[in-house]
Amino acid sequence: MNAPVTPNAAAPATNPQRKKSLITIAAVVVLAGLGWAAYDAVIASHYENTDNAYVQGNVIQITPQVGGTVQAIMADDTDFVKAGQPLVQLDPADAKLALDQAEANLAQAVRQVRTLYANNGALAAQVALRSADVARSQTDIARAQSEVDRAADDLRRRQALSGNGAVSKEELSHAQTQLATAKSGLSTVEASIASAQAGVVAAKEQLASNQAQTDGTSVEQHPSVQAAAAKVREAYLASQRAAVAAPVDGYVAKRTIQLGQRIAAGTSMMSIIPLNQVWVDANFKEVQLRNIRIGQPVQLTADLYGKKMEYTGTVAGLGVGTGAAFALLPAQNATGNWIKVVQRVPVRIALDPAQLVANPLRVGLSMDATIDVRQRDGKMLADAPRSGAVTTLAVPNEQAADAEVQRVIAANLGHGVTNVAKAAKPNKADKAVEAPAALAAAPAAVALAH
Repeated sequence: MNAPVTPNAAAPATNPQRKKSLITIAAVVVLAGLGWAAYDAVIASHYENTDNAYVQGNVIQITPQVGGTVQAIMADDTDFVKAGQPLVQLDPADAKLALDQAEANLAQAVRQVRTLYANNGALAAQVALRSADVARSQTDIARAQSEVDRAADDLRRRQALSGNGAVSKEELSHAQTQLATAKSGLSTVEASIASAQAGVVAAKEQLASNQAQTDGTSVEQHPSVQAAAAKVREAYLASQRAAVAAPVDGYVAKRTIQLGQRIAAGTSMMSIIPLNQVWVDANFKEVQLRNIRIGQPVQLTADLYGKKMEYTGTVAGLGVGTGAAFALLPAQNATGNWIKVVQRVPVRIALDPAQLVANPLRVGLSMDATIDVRQRDGKMLADAPRSGAVTTLAVPNEQAADAEVQRVIAANLGHGVTNVAKAAKPNKADKAVEAPAALAAAPAAVALAH
């Protein structure tokens, strides 16, 4: 009833072809691993690359320095403009009126200062005239004193003879009256000399007060004239700033103004981007920064041109913080559900200007950057500013404003005022010459007064 037991089947023979295939595959894998390790050690470890790189540039905002109404627009988006080329013209009427008023105030200030210098001579002559009055009063005092002495002698003689009856009472009374009259005249002259001396003091005070406003300076350098001149310069520059010019060579972008629009100072009207000054910001992972140094060569390709166009650049600097650190809302990692995220640091790469001329880039384009890190003797962080200015800003010509000020001053300075201006720093010799001249004019003034 039991079935017969069959013996165990013999084990199948090993397939030599299968074993050979497995050994081949294993050898290929080992060789590939060794090749990759050799590539990484010889080539890949000497380069750091990223596709998180973008073209950056100076986006120069064009803003007016004065407010006004837009009268003309001479450039539009995508236009190329040269430095100094007019972009926007504001209505210059208000600035012109302010300039005219400032020039009128300057002219008035010059004439007022000229009056101060002219008053110096008149006040010096007044001092000499008052001094002559004092001298004349002193002469009158001597004469009045002699009259008093003579009248007193006459009275004494008559009083000596009155006891003998040689002199009548009437004659004696007349001598007493003459003495009284002489004394009264002396008192009057003494009062006049006091008044003359007070007049000299007052005249000298007026002269000193006037000279305090003119000593040590000329008409052109007088503080009142300089203050008015500063207002003219300010108004002149404001009138020139009504025409807004391009500060640098570049392309116009983001024009936001329209004709007839009333804008305030500082309003953004358009932007200018100098494409010959662009660079690349490549954002490398923090683990890639250990071998990156300033000055290392960089190979870059742009999605715009593809791999057929390869740019050569140089590491110009490494960022001092990660992108997250400078974000508008920085990450708050002190939380319980923290997850580590590899941070990226921007590396600035300077491009070859000749390549930018032949194949211009635009701000914001994507780039692939590969840095050759074999040369590691450079610095990780810059220790000095880069040589050369990034841009050259065109500013209004201040020399033209100074020329306008000089024109207004010269027109109101008058003839012969240049000699008066020599009193900018009077010395003792000049004062010694002026004093005799003033005293010499005094006799004529006294004769005219009498």
